[in-house]
Amino acid sequence: MKRSEYVSFDAVGLAGMVARGEVEPGELEAAALAAVEAVNPRLNAVIETWPGEDVPVPGSTPLAGVPFLIKDLGVTMAGKRAEFGSRLAAGATAPADSFLMRRLRRAGLVTFGRTSSPEMGFSLTTEPVLHGPTRNPWDTSLSPGGSSGGSAAAVAAGIVPVAHATDAGGSIRVPAAYNGLFGLKSTRARVSPGPEADEAYSGLAVHGCVSRTVRDSAALLDRIQGPEPGDAYVAPRPVRPYLDEVSRHPGTLRVGVLTRPWGGRAATAPVAAAVARTVALLAELGHRVEEATAELGASWEEFVVGNARLWCAHLAPWADGIAAALGRTVDASTLEPVLLNCYGYGRRTTAAELVEAFAMRNRVSRSLGRHLTDYDVLLTPTVPELPLPLGAYAEGAGELDAPGWLGRLFDRAPFAAVFNIAGTPAMSVPLESDAATGLPIGLQFAAGYGRDDVLFRLAGQLERARPWSGRLPEVWAGNDAA
Repeated sequence: MKRSEYVSFDAVGLAGMVARGEVEPGELEAAALAAVEAVNPRLNAVIETWPGEDVPVPGSTPLAGVPFLIKDLGVTMAGKRAEFGSRLAAGATAPADSFLMRRLRRAGLVTFGRTSSPEMGFSLTTEPVLHGPTRNPWDTSLSPGGSSGGSAAAVAAGIVPVAHATDAGGSIRVPAAYNGLFGLKSTRARVSPGPEADEAYSGLAVHGCVSRTVRDSAALLDRIQGPEPGDAYVAPRPVRPYLDEVSRHPGTLRVGVLTRPWGGRAATAPVAAAVARTVALLAELGHRVEEATAELGASWEEFVVGNARLWCAHLAPWADGIAAALGRTVDASTLEPVLLNCYGYGRRTTAAELVEAFAMRNRVSRSLGRHLTDYDVLLTPTVPELPLPLGAYAEGAGELDAPGWLGRLFDRAPFAAVFNIAGTPAMSVPLESDAATGLPIGLQFAAGYGRDDVLFRLAGQLERARPWSGRLPEVWAGNDAA
């Protein structure tokens, strides 16, 4: 298959061609590798490939035969490197497939490489010392977001139509917004994080993907959702496949619009204008839209400190375990300065302080849960500003303690992490772009616990009403392609 043809299809479309015998999976993988060669030198999104090595479970699924990339975080593939974007884990390989990897194989996806992640996923930009910065295909001087920035840049540039991503505080939705993609953070426990974890980051982190079309994200979640033996708790089972939901009419939804963040910065003029246009579109589609307020359930300072305790209390034993397994020490030679500060904070966090963080999580979850009974969906900006220049997050970062660093991240994405704390699904939809620069603008929609189906129905309707697939970045694998 020609590269110019390959980039014109989404994952479901490519799998359909495989099912009809019009193309072989090996041809698709060859086209994907050609796309890596064409654009990755400008982006540094894909940090390793292993062509021809993955052997998915045979069968027919909506994704069978499609080339796929996994993020260098959260998923392990037997015999492949799992470095988490960190010098501490450089060269480490995984002894076995994680539960998620097994499901990706059963989905028929052909995993041929991994994408860059910031160190331990602790950032909303992807600029690890280990692999260097990943660049945004819309403008290579800009960040692709994080922590799934490598996956997002690869998908936006046409290397693959869909790629693995994770989200503990906005790490699917922020890169989706920065790169003009669709990205949904599913309900807590929708996808098993096992077997190494009973709940990732105390339930804050979820597995998912970034994609160019809504149906690709739905098809992937269909294949990876559901419990595994030993999971601490499970999400309610969906009524029907999410892929079916995408084409269903969402009905008339009650939409509450949140424009003022609980903390952090307010929306800039381009983003505020995008929200206003989205409100008008929703009204045109027959939804009941109104300005809303929602109590966070905690002060912003409590929210930031509680998240710092939850994140760093998990980081410390994780880093210690890697160091012990590889015979290394946790110090300035193995961790970046801000991560070393977060590691120390995690080591000093007491059990009582961790329980206080769980109490904060409970208050926020209960408060947002009440508001999500008043509305079917809440609408916010995904991020309050256009994509940031590379290096913007790093200025003086080494001098920040853990609450200072988390405060910096949440300041740039003040609506994102609250839905990780609440465990409710939220998605970024690339409905808008900035007229002056052409840069994409994502709009975030959140629904109640277990209501991923509502979001997929709405996303499908929005995609049909205002398609975005024709908007292509400057760095695109289809440019000058044979």
